[in-house]
Amino acid sequence: MRRRRFIALLGAAAAAAVLPRAASAQQPHQLRVGFVGMQPRESPLYGNFLRRMAELGYQEGRNFTFDYVQTPSVEGYETNYRELATRQVDVFLAVGNEHALQAALAVAQGRPIAFLAVDFDPLAKGYITSLSRPGRNVTGIFVRQLELAAKRVEIAREAFPRSSVVGVAFDATSREQRDATAEAARNLGLEPRMIALGGERDYAGAFGAMADARGEPIVLPAGPIFLRDRAAIAKALLERGIPSIAAFRENMEAGALISYGIDLMGLFYDIANYVHQIARGAKPSDMPIEQSPRFYMGANLKTAAALGVSLPDAFIARANEVIE
Repeated sequence: MRRRRFIALLGAAAAAAVLPRAASAQQPHQLRVGFVGMQPRESPLYGNFLRRMAELGYQEGRNFTFDYVQTPSVEGYETNYRELATRQVDVFLAVGNEHALQAALAVAQGRPIAFLAVDFDPLAKGYITSLSRPGRNVTGIFVRQLELAAKRVEIAREAFPRSSVVGVAFDATSREQRDATAEAARNLGLEPRMIALGGERDYAGAFGAMADARGEPIVLPAGPIFLRDRAAIAKALLERGIPSIAAFRENMEAGALISYGIDLMGLFYDIANYVHQIARGAKPSDMPIEQSPRFYMGANLKTAAALGVSLPDAFIARANEVIE
């Protein structure tokens, strides 16, 4: 497999590395960051967070502890964040869905929380007062995921101009994306076909809902199981001959046909800057919420060949990454 990369990511300039609070001779305290997630601790996503922390002067085991707990499902967030709260955590990370932030807020007792709101709008949900001044013990980065969900339908229409049906995959954490995707599909004259997925299940069986619409595309949302189970989902889609437009680059690299959305690797890098500012004494309530500036589109031509799909040259030329 050859891979051509064209990375042109927008992002805030990295903050200059300075000596962190934890390394100060006057303050020997070791910064402890607590995080619950669904990926293995060795995930490159978390590695990118740790890489940025190291650039900022934080060394694990010396002046910094990354206290990570893996959970098999969103239902485990509450229990695991409660456990982290007993470990003298200085800063909580809450990433992805609303369940994570809810669980962290329930146990933080005023301690700061840095979030990556990938699947929900924290302002619309009432977790912050405004983007410029959150007003609580939370701050971070959020993604306008509903707009991206609609954009993925537009990409499906562009890549498959003769389609009349589009599959709309969703789970318990992505119902709002489901609704935005379905609305965008109807606006473009496509019939949205709902496909409910859950963790640890027969994905090939679930995608059987597209059996009478062979070759029609399916849109995969941003959500923890879609990232965690990306290889199994891609395999099931390929077995059924279904082209997919996914939210995460990682899905495309695992075998989905197209991805369009945020650069998740970059966001894990960026959130470390928030942790650093908090460690140096900044108050989350005064730290403006950043809207993700990082967007990414990719195409897997190896998958296209396996599906017998030919993507427009103009479409491929716009991709940040092409796997062939």
